[in-house]
Amino acid sequence: MYSKEELKQLKKEFWEGFGIYCSEIPALKRRKSKFMLYNTKMKGVELKFDATRHGAFVILEINLQDVKLRLEKYEQFEQYQSIMEKQFPNGLIWNFAYVRECGTEVCRIYTEKNGIDLHRRIQWMEFYKFMSEEMLKLERAFKTVKEAIE
Repeated sequence: MYSKEELKQLKKEFWEGFGIYCSEIPALKRRKSKFMLYNTKMKGVELKFDATRHGAFVILEINLQDVKLRLEKYEQFEQYQSIMEKQFPNGLIWNFAYVRECGTEVCRIYTEKNGIDLHRRIQWMEFYKFMSEEMLKLERAFKTVKEAIE
């Protein structure tokens, strides 16, 4: 078990390692910013990574405070589900009522890799590979449908 400070340091090392890993990926080398993430230019829509003891997650999150607007935006994405999932052989997970740890409800469209644990450094390369590859695919899928949704 890690202390709070040790866990903070572990996560810091993990994300620094991920940055180094990504700097070696040819498709990312020529980019000014490695990933789109918060710069989607669509209000309330962000792309995110999460790494936990339960696995790796690559997420498109709709976090508009107005529930009606949030669900409308989610439904717009749902209309293009088949297009978005073209690059994901196992599909994406669609959750219109995901509750974050802090209790905030958001809509999430994501892919996950279970069976890997952030606390096991030996598995970090699995996290890095999965997260970088899947985020590139999710970015492409988002860009494909973005104009139609806006």
